[in-house]
Amino acid sequence: MYLEYWGLDEYPFENVPDPKFMYYSAEYEEALVRLLYAVQRKKGAAMLTGEVGCGKTTLSRVLIQKLSEIDCDLGLITNPSLEPVEFIKEICYQFGLNPENGLKVDLWNMIKSRILENEKMDKSTVLIVDEAQLISKETFEEIRLLLNFQLSDRFLLTLILIGQPELQTIIHDIKQLDQRIAIKFHLDPLNRDEVTEYISSRLSKAGSNKELFTSDAVSEIYHFSEGIPRKINNLCDMSLMIGFISKIRLIEGMTIKKVVKDITQGHP
Repeated sequence: MYLEYWGLDEYPFENVPDPKFMYYSAEYEEALVRLLYAVQRKKGAAMLTGEVGCGKTTLSRVLIQKLSEIDCDLGLITNPSLEPVEFIKEICYQFGLNPENGLKVDLWNMIKSRILENEKMDKSTVLIVDEAQLISKETFEEIRLLLNFQLSDRFLLTLILIGQPELQTIIHDIKQLDQRIAIKFHLDPLNRDEVTEYISSRLSKAGSNKELFTSDAVSEIYHFSEGIPRKINNLCDMSLMIGFISKIRLIEGMTIKKVVKDITQGHP
C-alpha cells in the first residue's frame, strides 16, 4: 500500500522469519557462530533462548541457510508439543524416513541407521527443535536418547533446542540432558543504538536510500518496544502506513505516540 510513497521495493517490517532481513548485532552474530560451532565440532547439543519476538526463529532460518552450504542432513521440528512416540515419528519424517509401524524400538533403529549412514558419508546430522519449551517432560526423556548416538570422541547427531526463557528451567531440571548441552546462549532485547541500526538495516534491505524515522521517533519506538524486534516491526509498519495516509515525509515521535495509543487503547 505505501511502498511507492516511501520509495521502497518491498515491505521492510513484516513479522516473518525472512533471513534476508536478519539484523546482525554483535549478540546475534555471536549466537549464530556458537550454533554453527556446535554443528561443525559435533558438540552434541546446543540451546538458544530468548523472549517472545526477539528473533530466535529468524536466526534459526539463517542457521539453516548456512547449514545448507555444508554437507548436512537436517531436520526441523516447529511444533514439538507431541506425545513421545509421535515426536520420534516426526524425527523420522524430517529425515525422509517413512516408518511402517509405530513401535518405538523400530523407530529408534531407523533413526540410528540413518545417523550411521550419514557418518559413513562424512555428513553431519542435525535436528533443530523450535518452540522447545512446549515439549513435555516425557518427550524430553526420549529426546535425551538422541545424544546416546556417539563415538568415543564425538556425537553423531547435533540437537539444537530453541525456545522461550522457561526452557532454561525445564532443561535445568533434567540433569542428564542439561549436562550434555555444551553450548547455551540467551538473546537479550536490542539496546537503543541497536534499535536505530535495526530500523536502518531493514529499510535499506527493502530499497530505501534515506532515513525515514527521526531520532525522536526511534526513542519512542525503543521505549515502547523494549528492544523486542517483533514489537519494533509492528510499530514501524503501522507508522509508515499512517505516514502515507497523512502524507508526511518523515516519521517523528508524535506519529509513534499515535500508533502506540492505537495499539494499546484501540482506535476510537
